[in-house]
Order: sequence, then structure tokens, then C-alpha cells
Amino acid sequence: MPPIRVLIVDDEVLVRSGLGLIVGSAPDLEVVGSCSGGQAEQQVAALAPQVVLLDIRMPDLDGITVLRRLRALPDPPAVAMLTTFDTDEYIGTALRTGAAGFLLKDTAPEQLVHAVRVLAAGGSVLSPTVTRSVISGYVEGGAPDTEAAVLTRQLTGRELDVLALLGEGLSNAEIADRLFLGTGTVKDHISAILGKLGAANRVQAAVVAHRAGLVRAPGQPGR
Repeated sequence: MPPIRVLIVDDEVLVRSGLGLIVGSAPDLEVVGSCSGGQAEQQVAALAPQVVLLDIRMPDLDGITVLRRLRALPDPPAVAMLTTFDTDEYIGTALRTGAAGFLLKDTAPEQLVHAVRVLAAGGSVLSPTVTRSVISGYVEGGAPDTEAAVLTRQLTGRELDVLALLGEGLSNAEIADRLFLGTGTVKDHISAILGKLGAANRVQAAVVAHRAGLVRAPGQPGR
């Protein structure tokens, strides 16, 4: 199979070089280019990457604007936002704009490589070590959101169980193990959940789970 094509977008040359070395070290991944935000749309059109690693904070053209432009393309790549902060104030906007995931810049190399593979396969980067703190920081504590609670009323009891675990950052295999289901069944449940919630990806569904009060803080009883 041809390698997964990756474009790295960051305003710092050293960051682009470092990420490129990590991603390019995997035999099934290929870094087809790297650039700053202002060149991103042109590079995506010319190089047709399947995955874009996009810095959320750039001086020439911010990552949210770049993400919005890439999402408007006829065949947009999967985009994961790169951030130094696990509670960046732009996270909420990026979620609504359709980011497929978030990666802290100190993510371990093996996790970064795995994330690119997940994104290329149509998944979203949502793991306890990388994304849970990002979503929690965006959602913040407090009472459940009424709109999110109404959305989740469309779900079956089993779908609510799956959504709650998805909100905790569990993978399909981990959810399957926790609920004693097959991974294929979990995948079907998640597809149904995304459709009912009108969510573009797992990250957006996880935010709904947090807002609806399905994800409890450590020490609290479950739903």
C-alpha cells in the first residue's frame, strides 16, 4: 500500500523539522511537505495530503482560519491541531470547525505516529493522555448543558454507555472490553451516535458527552 501522505503546518522551522523526522521515520508514513499557515491551502491543493498536522497558533495566518479554509475544500484532509497548551482558548472553535483531533507538541513520538494512522483511516485522535484534558478544559465544570442533554435523548441505553466511554477518551477496543462487546459492534454504535448527534467526528461527540453530564469527574458515580 502507498504510504500515508502528511503535511506539517507550523510557523517554526525547527518544529516542522522535528515533527517531520518523527513522522517520516515510520515506513508507512511520508511527509510530502511542510509550510507556514499562509501557504497551507496552496500546499494541500498541490500535494494532496491525507493528514495535516496544523499548529493552532501562528502569526502569519492562525490555525483556525487555515482549518476553516481546508474544511471548505472539495476533498479536505483530516486535520489534527497542534498546541502547546492542554486548555488552549481556541479549542472550542476548532472543535466546531471540524478538527479531527488535538495533539500536544510534547506528544510521544510513537503516539504521534499512531495518531497519523488513525486520522488517515478516518478516525479521530481522542486518547486519555492527549485529548481528555483538552476537552475538559474547553467544556469546564458545572451543570450539564440543556441542549446537549436533549441531543442525547435520541440515543439508546447502549449508545449512551458507548458515548460516555468515548467521552472518557477510550478507544473502540477499550470500549468493547469495558462493555463486553465486539469492536465491530462498538464501531456500529459510534457511527449511529455520530449520525444522531450530528457530530462530524469522535471529538465533537465527546464534547457532547461532557456537556450532557455523561462523563463524571474522578471519584463520582457513573450515569
